[in-house]
Amino acid sequence: MADVSSGDDGRIDLAVPSERWHWKKTLKNTTVLQSFAFDDARQRLYVLQVMQGGIRLAGEPRAYSGTERRQRGDMCLNQLDFSGRRLGHMYLLGHGHGVGMGVERDAAGATWIWTESDGRVAESGAFGRGITRFRFVDRQVRRSSAESTRYPVAGSTANQPSVDMGTKRIAVRHRIAGKVRYRVFSLGRAVAGDFTKPLHDFPQAAAHPDPDADFQGFALHGNYLYQLAGDPYGTGNPPSGHGNTYVSCIDIRTGKLIQRSRTEAGYSLDYREPEGLAVRRTTRARLCMGFASGGVGERRYSIYYKERR
Repeated sequence: MADVSSGDDGRIDLAVPSERWHWKKTLKNTTVLQSFAFDDARQRLYVLQVMQGGIRLAGEPRAYSGTERRQRGDMCLNQLDFSGRRLGHMYLLGHGHGVGMGVERDAAGATWIWTESDGRVAESGAFGRGITRFRFVDRQVRRSSAESTRYPVAGSTANQPSVDMGTKRIAVRHRIAGKVRYRVFSLGRAVAGDFTKPLHDFPQAAAHPDPDADFQGFALHGNYLYQLAGDPYGTGNPPSGHGNTYVSCIDIRTGKLIQRSRTEAGYSLDYREPEGLAVRRTTRARLCMGFASGGVGERRYSIYYKERR
């Protein structure tokens, strides 16, 4: 697909070179990152990961394995500063897999986290049937419930949010009738629990040339929605080929895929699995891509970015 210049409409050109920001940093748990989001005003980075095996929380009858945590939708939410220093964490039980998340600053300056919620226990992993909004409280254990969950699209599964504070909108990726779609809502209406008037509603455009490649994250920014897709190094995707990771861009006003580009960012990482996409709102917006590395039980994360020119 031909690349298109970002011009003056705020779009980030995916063809620009990637720059490294964080390199092989650790999180609270030893699993891969799943998604991340920024609180730019307070210079905080929030990162979701599936809980590692062997942890027994207060009130639990035993320690659960990593597989059981994934099946139950149990996640660890990390709070870090912009240098990657860990500041705190929460455990989110029964929420989902963590494919997407968002951070909101309200009118009073308080920070709110948006994640998927109400994950149904499943062998393939729990994915949220809705989304939720809450404050970060260090070391708190938060249990998902239907009462604390909002359901933006009736009958949908695999709900994942992304927040754009620049336009005060929230996108919800979801699966309904076997198809993956996006809906974009006013953030103010979403906070009030009103999802009756989506601003945009469109099917997910192809995030990767290979339809079997893993979808790894998305981010809403302005009139565009960015996607990340690709697989970890392995058979058919060797390190010598520098990976099969693609980033893509959809115009939310039309639902059309307008750019898709392969990235070799972080190609020297071992394992190298793309995980998570977010936009950092600096003087020139940065589309940030997460990558997992390291062996099982000792995963680390790195973040690269493409800056709007």
